[in-house]
Amino acid sequence: MRLARWLAGGLLGTAAATALVAGRAYHNRMGKVRRSVAELPDDLPDLLPPDREYTVTADDGVALSVEEVDPIDGGAPELTVILVHGYTLDRRSWLYQRHELAHSTAPRVRQVLYDLRSHGRSGHSPRHACTIEQLGRDLHAVIRTAAPEGRVVLVGHSLGGMTIMALAEDNAELFADRICGVAFLNTSAGDIGRSGLPKPLLSRRNPIMPVAGVLSRWEPSARAVDRGREVCRNLVWGLTRELAFGDEAIDPALVELMYTMIRATSFEVMTDFLAVFGAHNRYSALVGLQFAKALVLGSDGDRLIQFQHSEAIAALLPDAELVQVQGSGHMTMLEQPKRVNEHLLDLLARCTGALPRR
Repeated sequence: MRLARWLAGGLLGTAAATALVAGRAYHNRMGKVRRSVAELPDDLPDLLPPDREYTVTADDGVALSVEEVDPIDGGAPELTVILVHGYTLDRRSWLYQRHELAHSTAPRVRQVLYDLRSHGRSGHSPRHACTIEQLGRDLHAVIRTAAPEGRVVLVGHSLGGMTIMALAEDNAELFADRICGVAFLNTSAGDIGRSGLPKPLLSRRNPIMPVAGVLSRWEPSARAVDRGREVCRNLVWGLTRELAFGDEAIDPALVELMYTMIRATSFEVMTDFLAVFGAHNRYSALVGLQFAKALVLGSDGDRLIQFQHSEAIAALLPDAELVQVQGSGHMTMLEQPKRVNEHLLDLLARCTGALPRR
């Protein structure tokens, strides 16, 4: 028995030492890749400066940071496009779409980009208000302020798509009256009670999520996690590349952009929104989108929200284009912007030619 314990202890120690060495080697390798980002020029377009920047006050007083970008040629816009980003990100995630839509002339569009509550430059939200229902009300507040009249197209990625569904759940009349198009990118309408659908990584069924939620409520542990993220920054950078992108050869500058957005989101904020993914179930809300043109786009390499979730959304929308992007991960609009932009511009062209029904 003593020999068995000694052997087991030796094996565990060897495994731990091996993992430590491998982890350190990976950390160093990712650090070398990250240094190359700073040393070499990248091909990322410059972030177009906004034409206007202001805040919109949500119904509970949280300040939402908003930017507007007009057509680059100065022409009159035919549509307002509101872009809603995903979990732990901010409006910089629309880098390529911001550039492409600003240069579009068929149609010309005015862009509205904002940061979700507790993300980016927006104000911090109390935990109890970190719900998809509240995000839907926030989007409604942005529409009332930034686009009080005229036709609107909503584009949502991941949590942003869920936000649009929450808006439709409570304000279906908007989609019959003014919102003539929607684009759902790498998102889900829910996983509860949907047999045959794979569960997203951020599902409440993931045992890591409840533990993370408990840790975040204990301030010393939350601070320790944030410090640990900094100490293990290269490991986190590598994990970001693995989970967010489908191609290992992705431009490191894009991974750095993604990492920068996530790193700006505290562990507390991350866990504030954890419960919303498990509770999210808005298949019935999609009925409210029956009058809108729709684009539903997913990718075959998405490790966070698999393509079957896009298929389930498109099946309930009568006028939807379903697109699967090959070789891409969760951040399709950054990884394959040309493909995404082509479909977005096609959606906008279809919306321009079709007046919303009343």
